[in-house]
Amino acid sequence: MVFLRNSWLIILSSIGGYILALTGMSLGWLIGSLVFACILSLWHPKWCGIIKEDHTGLPSYWRWMGQFILGIELGRKITASVVDIFLDHWVIVLITLILSILFSFLSGLILWRFSQTDLMTSLFGTAPGGLSSMPSIADEIGANTLVVSIVQTSRILLVLLIIPFMIHVLQLDHFITTPSVWNYARTVPTDVSSLLWTVVIVIGAWLGYLVGKLIKIPAPWLVGAMLGVCLIQSLTSVYLGHELIIFWPHWLINLSQVFIGASIGSRLNKQMFTGIGKIAVVGLVSSLCLILLMFLLAWIVSITADIPLVTTVLAFAPGGIAEMATISVLIHADVGFVVTVQVLRILVVLLMLPPIFKLVGKRVLREKYK
Repeated sequence: MVFLRNSWLIILSSIGGYILALTGMSLGWLIGSLVFACILSLWHPKWCGIIKEDHTGLPSYWRWMGQFILGIELGRKITASVVDIFLDHWVIVLITLILSILFSFLSGLILWRFSQTDLMTSLFGTAPGGLSSMPSIADEIGANTLVVSIVQTSRILLVLLIIPFMIHVLQLDHFITTPSVWNYARTVPTDVSSLLWTVVIVIGAWLGYLVGKLIKIPAPWLVGAMLGVCLIQSLTSVYLGHELIIFWPHWLINLSQVFIGASIGSRLNKQMFTGIGKIAVVGLVSSLCLILLMFLLAWIVSITADIPLVTTVLAFAPGGIAEMATISVLIHADVGFVVTVQVLRILVVLLMLPPIFKLVGKRVLREKYK
């Protein structure tokens, strides 16, 4: 019953994706599904399948399925040139990552200064370490996980709404004409060999996820699957002498967009803003400032390193790995570079910021009680 209700919400959200996709926007399925899911979650009419008392949104496995599909797509697109680009520009990438973390730190201080929340909650709320990890770490430190989740969610929503819009307005994307259902049947290989290699690729992605989960890499459903596919494809291409041809229709990417967009949008609820209106407003403003600053940094990196602006914007945007990877696939940015930088930033955030936040918190407490 619960699965059917969630499936119905996914279908309803996909209507928004379909409508926006008709406009020719390359991110229509993702943004449309996200917006429709947000509206349904805030409105929660009886016919949409959302239980009024349930504020958790769609179960995580919907998002994981979207990330898994996306991970396979990313793995198929990664080439050796990604490593070359990163090695050529690792200094400026590292400097930009450090600056992005400093900007997020300042964003947290602004939230702390102009709202009624405590310092630890503000810092963890604005740290670009991912919605799945920062609230749990914040809970261990004793911060307010609800506020952390709200600020993290609002930032990701802003990134998903603003960055694609800016890319679209500035004409940085290469518009994709979405093939019809009939074209899928004609252009996608369906012979036995392609189907068998598809099974091999999916198994490789699954093994990559298991290894990723074991060694605790960020977003294992996405990054682990991507690395697994990349490894399998590289080995088999060397053996066969050509790239693998698999059954991989474009509608699977649309499906992953719907799963990810609906999962994020379904988390929004009215209770998130009850009693914390000032925190929510300040959090939105500080997140907006962070997004604009990162866009400026991305522009500087693009000019300095001669990397396409759309790639640097997505690589340094303070959104999630899966969300930025999805956009990069759809607008033909360098997905390998985007994912590499996003993963590096999250690793740096998860390894460096919690101990730094602890030290800052202790110092503030000492100053307060002197």
